[in-house]
Amino acid sequence: MISRVQRRLFHTTAERLKKTPAEQRWLARQLSDPYVKSARQQNYRCRSAFKLLEIDEKHGILQPGFSVIDCGAAPGAWSQVAVHRVNATGSDPEAPVGFVVGVDLLHIPPLDGALFLPHSDLLQPAVQARIQESLPAGEAHVILNDMAPNASGIRELDQQRLAELCLCVLGLARMVLGPGGTLLCKFWDGVHSRLIQNRLTELFREVKTLKPRASRKESSEIYFLAKRYRKS
Repeated sequence: MISRVQRRLFHTTAERLKKTPAEQRWLARQLSDPYVKSARQQNYRCRSAFKLLEIDEKHGILQPGFSVIDCGAAPGAWSQVAVHRVNATGSDPEAPVGFVVGVDLLHIPPLDGALFLPHSDLLQPAVQARIQESLPAGEAHVILNDMAPNASGIRELDQQRLAELCLCVLGLARMVLGPGGTLLCKFWDGVHSRLIQNRLTELFREVKTLKPRASRKESSEIYFLAKRYRKS
């Protein structure tokens, strides 16, 4: 008689045989990834939550009472972290209540304590206006940007597209980020990264380059942490 474990193993093996080599490598990486396992155990929507958790633990960018914008929010893991850290649900009656708004082109499952704008293009001025209208007093303390374009396979083109997204977020910061505010922005290390870093340095008093442990070693992904916004 076949046990439940044997049936699961047979099913997994059969599914792997149907997949392309690239899909099989991705599946194997997911199954062996400790952050994927931890995300399931701690009920985070994806492993990227641990990138923000690590950054916040070291740099304290999320505080109770803060208003936060999560750009590229789907599936909502960063918003989960932000909701808890800024007390957006009011679960701590002794702390100020914060606010979290997330935006993405994709669908975002609802999350208690967060306002989501799914199927929304941040490049559109109307979407940026909706974000500003949703914010208490029309200002944010923190902007989180984990957006990335769909990979074309052409490195230079992908970096250019990501640079355009980052510059869009910088434009949003000029609209809604309050004095002394913080921007955390994902980028891919390469020819365009210096351009983004220079733009951030013009607008913020402190800019650091970070590589969280949860970022895969083979990934060129980096994060710019820009603090103390020079509100003009």
